Parts: sequence; structure tokens; C-alpha cells
Amino acid sequence: MSQTTESPMRKISLEKVVLNMGVGKSGDIIEVSKKALDQISGKRSCAREAKETQRDWGVRKGEPIGVAVTIRGEDARVLLKRLLEAKGNTVNGKSFDNFGNYSFGIREHIDIPGVKYDPQIGILGLGISVTLTRPGFGIRRRSKHKASVGKSHIITSQEAKDYLVKEFGVTVV
Repeated sequence: MSQTTESPMRKISLEKVVLNMGVGKSGDIIEVSKKALDQISGKRSCAREAKETQRDWGVRKGEPIGVAVTIRGEDARVLLKRLLEAKGNTVNGKSFDNFGNYSFGIREHIDIPGVKYDPQIGILGLGISVTLTRPGFGIRRRSKHKASVGKSHIITSQEAKDYLVKEFGVTVV
């Protein structure tokens, strides 16, 4: 009569969802992208600046070239359901890395349920990054006594796929 129960330290959960629009140039398009991300997420987005100068592309260091917003908690869960619905509830198996992260893109932001077309914004694409976590992962971000997460505790790509299938009802292709 042996019961096998999974350790609570092995429980996978959704840490955050990051929406990103890389525009490539500064100006009015940054403000338009901010409006679009605010409309999608319901949160306030912020501009991302270039880390270094790229002369060929006409980009200077410190110039805003993208917009991003991070969503955590229950808001992230609700938003991820909408974003996966825009992709037809299918995920590409090659889009998972070996640390419990999943990324995908949406070509037209108006495909997301609940987002209406606005002529002032137009149609923009965006990238979405989903980060999964387990209890104990804070060990690599804390200020004192940082350490790496053990090999057996890291979320594998198969575990991440299983989590998305179980929690969000998606199909992996």
C-alpha cells in the first residue's frame, strides 16, 4: 500500500509572461507600440533602449528601439490563455528551451481575442516569452549566497510541454 506523492518542491508554476515589440527605431512608432501593448495586457508598458550602437542600422546606444511589458500572477495566466487561443491552442515543440521557458510570436496583434482594430495603431506583431518556475528557483537571483539550481531540479522541455498541455489544454506539434 505505497502511495507515491509528488514533492511540493517539484510543482511547476507560471512565473511570468513577457510581451515584446521590437520596433528597431525611435519616434512615434514607440508610442504606438506602447498603446498596443497596453491594450493587450491591461498594464503599462515601457520602452527598451539599445544596448549598443549599430551604425549600419542607424541605431545609437540608449535610443528606444522596442517596447515590453511583464505580467505576473493570475493576470499572466488569463493573458496566456488568450494568447494561446490566438495561436489556435497549438504550440511548436521546438519553441521550448531546456530551462522551462517557451517563446512564440503573433504576426498580427488583432488576432488576440478582446483586441479591437484601431486605425491609429494599425497592425503590429509581437513576441511572447513564457517563464515557468519551481519552488527554490529564487536561489539564483537572491543577493546573498547565490547558487545555481541543481540539475535534477531544472525544468526540462518535456516537463514544460506537459505542464502547458495539462494546465492550458494546448496541443504540441
